[in-house]
Amino acid sequence: MLKIRNALIVLGMLMSPMASAAVQVSIGINLPAYPQLVHVPGYPVYYAPRMQANYFFYDGMYWVFQGDNWYASSWYNGPWWFVEPYAVPVYVLRVPVRYYRQPPSYFRGWRPDTPPRWSNHWGRDWEQHRSGWDKWDRRAVPAPAPLPAYQRQYSGDRYPRHVEEQRELQQQRYRYQPRDPVVRKHYQEHYQERYQERAVQSAPVQQGRQGAPEDRSSRQQDIQRPAPRQQEGPSAPRSQSPQRGGENVQRSGPASPREGGMNVRDSSRPPQPGLDPRRQQTPRLQDRDERTQGSDATHEQRRDQARDRDHNRDQDQRRDRDHNR
Repeated sequence: MLKIRNALIVLGMLMSPMASAAVQVSIGINLPAYPQLVHVPGYPVYYAPRMQANYFFYDGMYWVFQGDNWYASSWYNGPWWFVEPYAVPVYVLRVPVRYYRQPPSYFRGWRPDTPPRWSNHWGRDWEQHRSGWDKWDRRAVPAPAPLPAYQRQYSGDRYPRHVEEQRELQQQRYRYQPRDPVVRKHYQEHYQERYQERAVQSAPVQQGRQGAPEDRSSRQQDIQRPAPRQQEGPSAPRSQSPQRGGENVQRSGPASPREGGMNVRDSSRPPQPGLDPRRQQTPRLQDRDERTQGSDATHEQRRDQARDRDHNRDQDQRRDRDHNR
């Protein structure tokens, strides 16, 4: 019955590999603390010699072979995900038989220093898909990934059961990223993508305090739009001069009463009705006009006096001529 159940599970996983990647399973492993892991000589893999289980660590993830199936997890005590036979990393498949602490019955008779005969067990189709899995250059074996030793302090009730919490702790304490393409795919499917999806689903929708987001954007546009100028009634032009303190005063005339060394009239001072425009000039212009008027009057007086003198002289000359006659 166990083999039939496992066969049905494998068949279902093969028919729907994407759906199988998202299913968590219970495999009966309940570790009270972080297990002891020992490096397998010549392989980038660790195994657990004190456990009665086929328990391995490779490229940043844990791998368990139990009940004729493979399972993977990013934490030492799960949660575990089923891994189909076509997606098991090759270096996990290459671990020699002697490092399986609880080998299945069909391992009997196989050499302990060689990998299990997966081709004989899983058939020709599997062998065609995984051709060359048992042939590799032993001189080019990658270095083993560092063990996530930070997980030792999370045991018993402190062990994080939720994927989100495990993901956050791993990002903070374990910076290693899988290098094997197969392992990287498992890691992204089980942790990164699921963590991001749950984060998006649990994130609250931000709305404005007084309405929907579109209302907030319209209010923002109203704030940025300049306010219309108020229409003011007619008022007298300003007569203030620009202040030296930095305050700008608009003037319709020149900025200074003197430009280019010439006296000019301040056009910002409006003409007052009923007065002579000459009286409305600046004090300097008025003084110049008064001086000009005074000089003209003196010239006329001198001219009249000279004319009177000439007239008197002519009269005296006539009287002298008449007297001589």
